[in-house]
Amino acid sequence: MLKRDNLPLGIVLGVFTPILAFFLYYLLVFMPKHDVSLSDFIGIIMDNRQMLPKLISVCLLLNGVIFYFYTRSRKDITAKGIFLVTMLYAIIILFLKILHG
Repeated sequence: MLKRDNLPLGIVLGVFTPILAFFLYYLLVFMPKHDVSLSDFIGIIMDNRQMLPKLISVCLLLNGVIFYFYTRSRKDITAKGIFLVTMLYAIIILFLKILHG
């Protein structure tokens, strides 16, 4: 399935890759240092609104990696879907930064 070249696959990858990166960030970076549960981590993020755009930006880095691999393998339509969703995430980040300073 991941070898296909279509827009819906790119959109799905673009949406779920940052979610995967969020869980990886929690497991590999935050949990070892602070020893908190996932629900507590989400609560910390919701309480500290300035942290949310930064965390989304870090999670989007994995989208860049996936985008790179799909463009290198000449699966340009899938890469367009990943890029589209990444730009939508970027717009969300801008709105969050404007709203929460």
